[in-house]
Amino acid sequence: MTISLPGFDIKKWKNYADWRMLIFLLLFINVHIPFKIVALLFVYISRFNFQFGFKLRNSRLPLFYLLVFPIAIIAAIVNKNFINLYYIPVFGWALICWALALLAIHQVKLMVDGSDTETIYRTLIIFFIINAVFSAANLGHIMWITKSINPYAYMGMHQRYFINTGDDVMGISFDISSTNAVLCAFGVFYFIYKRNLAMMIVCMSTLVLTYSNLISILFLLTLAFIFIFKTTRNQKSMIVVALMIYIVSMAKISPQNGKYLNEVTASALRENRPEKQTATMSDATSRTTNVLSRDERRRKFAQNYLDSLSTIKARQEKLNELDKKIKGLPLTDYGRLYIPEPNTHFAEFYNTGEMTPDRQQLLDCIAIHRDQLPLCHVEPFLPALPGKITGTVQTFDYLVAHPLKSIAGLGPGNFSSKIAFRAAGAGIRGDYPKNYIYINPAFMHNHLDLYLSFFSKNAEFRSVRNNPYSTYDQILSEYGILGLLALIIFYIGFFARNYKKLNYGLPILMMVAGIFFLDYWFEQLSVLVVFELMLFLNIKETTSSDLKTKTTVQEELAYA
Repeated sequence: MTISLPGFDIKKWKNYADWRMLIFLLLFINVHIPFKIVALLFVYISRFNFQFGFKLRNSRLPLFYLLVFPIAIIAAIVNKNFINLYYIPVFGWALICWALALLAIHQVKLMVDGSDTETIYRTLIIFFIINAVFSAANLGHIMWITKSINPYAYMGMHQRYFINTGDDVMGISFDISSTNAVLCAFGVFYFIYKRNLAMMIVCMSTLVLTYSNLISILFLLTLAFIFIFKTTRNQKSMIVVALMIYIVSMAKISPQNGKYLNEVTASALRENRPEKQTATMSDATSRTTNVLSRDERRRKFAQNYLDSLSTIKARQEKLNELDKKIKGLPLTDYGRLYIPEPNTHFAEFYNTGEMTPDRQQLLDCIAIHRDQLPLCHVEPFLPALPGKITGTVQTFDYLVAHPLKSIAGLGPGNFSSKIAFRAAGAGIRGDYPKNYIYINPAFMHNHLDLYLSFFSKNAEFRSVRNNPYSTYDQILSEYGILGLLALIIFYIGFFARNYKKLNYGLPILMMVAGIFFLDYWFEQLSVLVVFELMLFLNIKETTSSDLKTKTTVQEELAYA
């Protein structure tokens, strides 16, 4: 019997979406571990199943999740890590994280196999709408605090928000904004291929609110790839709409983010300054002139003469433009007033001079381990490369110097991971009991030293591009070449083997392969569960012939 209310049918809504999947996703992607545990308890109580189905060939789940446990144990034994009793909780927590990830992907696979694709499609629509609502609520809260309709341009409160506003748009995960950005990027790709313009706009609008620069760059590159190679005409039109949303947001809502990106790029390429390029060109010209023939030298002289005339003309035009601007300035008895526009996004403009608690923790850590952190005492601190690149170099240098440790790594929590930073007791990636602090010497002299050297400094150094977080770095340094091969072959390869059949799954897979350079995503226990859900779903869609949501043959052939 169906219980009906005006405009509401309980039976209809019960079958409208996979509510168990939705509840699981909403709980599991929450940043707090208790929510993740509750999510797993909920799904395993409602569906008790531990038949993982691991096989060497045609495995039901990625073998990576099975192989990582023996590799971790072997590494810990070979490196004699258990001699230090404080390492035991670090090692135990690392294995717990892998176990949670394994339990999650098993249930995700069961959900995909047990539901039809239309139901999952509607479930994902609800999921991304909820995330957009929470993201809008984050922004609304900031607008209430700042009393500004556009906090991205609000320069009060010592620029607490301004270009950093996107950092507080966390969405349903309540995690860092890059987590929200990655989830929204998945949604954009998914709804482009599902030809759902409204939901694509919802996800894209939420993505731009985060202004996560590195994620946005990776997303735009992936979007450009599918625009060229793997979309129909209608889907290309949706991509154009997505790009327009991004461009308008950068131009009208937060133009300072665009300026910030330009200046970061310029600082990263400071060796390519115009004056150096000019000097190099002049040297090359002088060297070339000595070997030219008489006619070639005359032709070169004429060319230089014409170039000089063009330069003079261009300079004169600039002077005329400057003269017009000067005439538009207020005139006083002492001349015209001109106040140059400041670089408002630089730390010097908004630094209050106060010591923040998190930075003080880093300085306290440096003081305790002063003799073991050489990079932290380099003055003046002028890094030649971003910290993320330097971290990769550190890992390779260490493994080259210790080739035996490169096979199975140094063990979980010993070189580059979320738990390694957390166990250092400096407040990085969460709190840790002071009485159980554990720091491996290799981690101390490399990634911890590198991180502290950047993030204990002023705000201009505390950027995502300067932290050494990377999934690839984590797996290579702590699980060795065996772990990295397992990741590439038995995780990425597990999904990539279906690349010819994937549609929205391919850009999502490319996105994940890229974000592995940016953070410790397996330890985040959030983004990858949505990734795995979407890839399992796409594989199911493309390997079944009687699905309503499958792209038609005519659409697949209608490429521009």
